[in-house]
Parts: sequence; structure tokens; C-alpha cells
Amino acid sequence: MLNNLTQRLSQVVKTMRGQARITEANVADMLREVRLALLEADVALPVVREFTQHVKERALGQEVVGSLSPGQALVGVVHKELAALMGRGQGALNLAVQPPAVVLMAGLQGAGKTTTTAKLARWLVERQKKRVLTVSADVYRPAAIEQLRSVTAQAGAEFLESSPQEKPLDIARRALAYARAHHVEVLLVDTAGRLAVDEQMMREIRELHQALDPVETLFVVDAMQGQDALTTARAFHDALPLTGIVLTKLDGDARGGAALSVHHVTGAPIKFAGVSEKIDGLEAFDAQRMADRILGMGDVLALVEQAQRSVDLQAAEQLARKVKSGEQFDLDDFLMQLQQMNKMGGLQGMLDKLPAEMQARAGQADMDKAARDVRRMQGIICSMTPAERRKPDLIKASRKRRIAAGAGVAVQEVNRLLGQFEQMRDMMKKMKGAKMFKMMQRMGGAGLLRR
Repeated sequence: MLNNLTQRLSQVVKTMRGQARITEANVADMLREVRLALLEADVALPVVREFTQHVKERALGQEVVGSLSPGQALVGVVHKELAALMGRGQGALNLAVQPPAVVLMAGLQGAGKTTTTAKLARWLVERQKKRVLTVSADVYRPAAIEQLRSVTAQAGAEFLESSPQEKPLDIARRALAYARAHHVEVLLVDTAGRLAVDEQMMREIRELHQALDPVETLFVVDAMQGQDALTTARAFHDALPLTGIVLTKLDGDARGGAALSVHHVTGAPIKFAGVSEKIDGLEAFDAQRMADRILGMGDVLALVEQAQRSVDLQAAEQLARKVKSGEQFDLDDFLMQLQQMNKMGGLQGMLDKLPAEMQARAGQADMDKAARDVRRMQGIICSMTPAERRKPDLIKASRKRRIAAGAGVAVQEVNRLLGQFEQMRDMMKKMKGAKMFKMMQRMGGAGLLRR
């Protein structure tokens, strides 16, 4: 979503790094470009003014220490202020209370509250190992309750039934009593939204807040909403003691800078960001790392964490043992590697976390073609019989024609896949299993393997 901002600021960073001295003139030039980049990204004007003023004050008073060049010192100032704009560091959920810890989800209709409620449930179940219960107090939107039931099942959490005939306050009190009686650790309450802020919605959510006394009140804001997000944030901030913000649709193509202004307006930390439509597409928000990504420095740590979560280390260990013992690397193994890459968000998802220079070298057109090639390869392998996948040498001309027809590709594509597979198999023969295992340990998998 913030690609345009990243591209503009990455260019500014390159220019700044070439500066031999910090002067009023080059700081003014740098701030002009930064101001334009932020305004183009839809960051609120008062926020831009305050941001550039802070950068100017810090940059002109900046002492260049150690081996840093003046340009690097300027980059450091912009990075710190950008992180401060989004709240500095990482805002964790406060769950250190007598169970159940109640989390109230607030926001406008269409911001993604219901889906975010399920994503948060999945995050708590997987990362925090909590017993989570969700309930919908949205009795106005058709199918809201059914939607939450469906996505909660995908998240692996528990769901408490409610009906449109009940009052939201009654649903909330019943859910709280149920959670206490059944030793639920976290209760997530999805509330009703409107297309715009109105008094009825605000009165209802204030009553829910008073009845539930939540430990966390999260404001869910659509990152594609534009400047209206700030007006909505102010209204909810005035009505509720917000403890955190969840940005949704960060994978969209809107300018999205308004979302970065929400912390400035509410004072509440940004705690989570929705990065995909999948049920596991929620990340804990870290202002420092987001600043890295916006400035084109990438987020390799997030890539490693994603690998730890997504890669099936047991399967990878089995593959390492298989190669070490001299067994043939087959097409089932090749398919597993492709599937593991998809779990990490595919090539594009991995590329997005790399520094801007590496992204530029790869090129969007090349990445789109590579992603299509990966999907095509998976289709071809899935068109083969189990015997053909175990023993690729069986695949002769007639089998290739059948496989190509099943995958909807030309025979040449099957030949190309088999050629790439042969290259991979040759590489596996040269690589000892022990080396593969050590490589996985370096990527951070060792801790998981020991569990």
C-alpha cells in the first residue's frame, strides 16, 4: 500500500547519504522532498508540519559521531521521527488480568472488524496459546453473526451464538458470564458499525464498554479510507478510552498515509496491521520495523519470523535426512518446497520485506512472471500420478502429453519443469543433509526443532 511513499523516501535517503555536511540548505532540500512524499501519501497536513519541524530541529542540532557520514546521520533522524509518528516500538496487548481478558473491537462498518476479530483470535491461539471466545454484538448487519461464526471456525477459536433478536448489551453480559463460567482466557467482542459516525452507535458502544470493562479497546481503521479515517478516529477517541489501533488492508493499493496519522490523532499505539485477506494475515505492528520498510530498508527480521512460523520444520528435517541417506529427491519433495514458499506469502510476499534496492533489481514484471511460473509448476506436478512423482524417469512422451493436457499447458512446459527439477536434484546430491540442517538452524529454526 505504501509503495509510492517508500519509493519517494528511498530516493530522498539515497540523496541524503551523499551529503558531505549537514547544512541548513541541504536539510531544507531534504525536508521539501519528505514533505511532498508524505502529502502525496495522504498523511494529514498538521502531522506533516509537526513531523518536518521535528526533523529540522533534530537534524540541525545533530552531531555526527563515530564512522557515520552526515548523510547517514540525517537518515537516522528521519527514521527516528517516522517511528515516533507511528508510536515508537511495539504495542503489546495487555492480557495480564484475571481471566477473561475482554477485548472490545470498535470501528465503522466496512473497516474489517469482523474479519480482524477472527484474525486476532487466530493470532492469540497460535502465538499466545490462549483459549479464545468470540461473540458478535452486531444485530443490525445481515449475516454479521454468521460471518463471525465462519471465520472463527477457521481461526480455531470458540464462538458463542447470538441472534438479531437480542439486544447488544444482553449479548455482551451473557458472553462475559459464559466466559467466566467456562474458564475462557480472552473474550473478543465484535460490535456493530455504521457507514458514518452517529449518536446511536456511539451511545451503544459506550454502554457496552461500561458493561464489559474491557482491558483492551481496539479501534479498527481501514488504511484505504483516506482523510476520513482521522475524523472517525477523533470521534471514537472522544467516545471511548481507546487502548490500541488495528490498521486493516495494508496490502491494498491506496496511498494509505492517513492511517499513519491515526496514532497522532488518538495517542493510542498501533498494535496490529492486517497484511492479507487470509485468516493468518495479521501482524503485530512494530513502528521501528515499519519505518525501516517505508524508508526502503526492508524488514528481513519479519522474513525470518515468517519462515519460522510457516515452514514445516519437521518435513524439512525429513528431507535433509533423506538427502543425507542417499535417497533420491523426487517431485513430491519439489512440490513441498513450492508449497512452503506459498505459505510464506509467495515470491512477492518475501520480496516486499527485502530492501528497496533488491526489490528494484527484481522488477515487478519479473516477479509477476515468476509467480505465474510457480503456480504453473504446481499444477503440472499435481497432474502427475503418485508413481510418476516418486519416479520422474517414468515420464516419457505419452505421459508428458497426458500431464500437459491435465494441467492445461503445452508439453514444452512439462519439459521445462522436468529440466528445472533435474537441476534441483543435482544440487541436492551435492549438498549434504547436515549442511541443510545447519542452514535451517542459522535461520532460527533450531529453537523450534528442539521443542
